[in-house]
Amino acid sequence: MADDDQNRKEQHVEDMKARLSEWQEQIDRVRVQAEEAGEEMRERYQEQLQELEQKYEEGKQRLREMQDASEEAFRDMREGSESAWEAMTRAFRDALNRFRS
Repeated sequence: MADDDQNRKEQHVEDMKARLSEWQEQIDRVRVQAEEAGEEMRERYQEQLQELEQKYEEGKQRLREMQDASEEAFRDMREGSESAWEAMTRAFRDALNRFRS
């Protein structure tokens, strides 16, 4: 049973790392677009970048919490963590979509 919990934890952590990597790539693309934009648009991009970076930092914090959690704590955190992670993903996607519009 403990091995199953450890495997679930490791898989969850790896999934979170992959999502954070994707987020970082998207932030980097937005940053390049912001640098290439005119001054007026650059301000708008900077606001969106700040929001994206904040969500990214929240995701990194959640990842650290999961990595540091004991197996028992992970079991307790998992359900709440998954819903919190989904909410962060939606917020990141919404911020990215506002940037694109």
